[in-house]
Amino acid sequence: MSKVTIHPDASNADVARWLERMLAKALAAAPGAIAITIPGGSTPFPILALLDSQIDWSRIAVWPGDDRIVAEDHPASNVGRIRAALEPLGATVVALREGAQPPHFALAWLGMGEDGHIASLFPNTDPQVGDPALLRRLTPDPLPPEAPFDRLSLTIPALLDSDALIFVIRGTAKRALFEAAQRGENDLPVARLLSAAHQPVTCFA
Repeated sequence: MSKVTIHPDASNADVARWLERMLAKALAAAPGAIAITIPGGSTPFPILALLDSQIDWSRIAVWPGDDRIVAEDHPASNVGRIRAALEPLGATVVALREGAQPPHFALAWLGMGEDGHIASLFPNTDPQVGDPALLRRLTPDPLPPEAPFDRLSLTIPALLDSDALIFVIRGTAKRALFEAAQRGENDLPVARLLSAAHQPVTCFA
């Protein structure tokens, strides 16, 4: 497992400034476009709104880490919300489709659920570090009542095909769960990812 750096009590502005530095570095190192993956849910959008408008989003392809299988104009659609936030800035937002082949990511941004799930890799889906697929259709069990839909999700190998991993998690319970996973004290999806990570991992908690 690679080194994990935890920034406690980080504000949305702290995360935004870190992302700006990482994106600037990745764009400077690449001759053309780069790809990143970001989570859905409520956490990323206040952070995205604080990013410097000078970022050259026209060179960035943005993939959701997962999405509910609903129309893009549905309130539960991750890609719909990401489009609304980033396409006006010039980003290319890529909807997840069965059979798609995710690229190498300059940055993989993840959240984590209270059950240790990442993207839509819930414990019941038994995600594997050696999964031959980069994208899977999955059914969480139990289905979250606020979003009772099948999902498409990047797999652990797809998320690990990245230069850096970032987590933004909120609350003491989630932070304790993340730190336990970091120490190898559970076998939840987040622990499986961290155990195989080779790149820098940064967690804002």
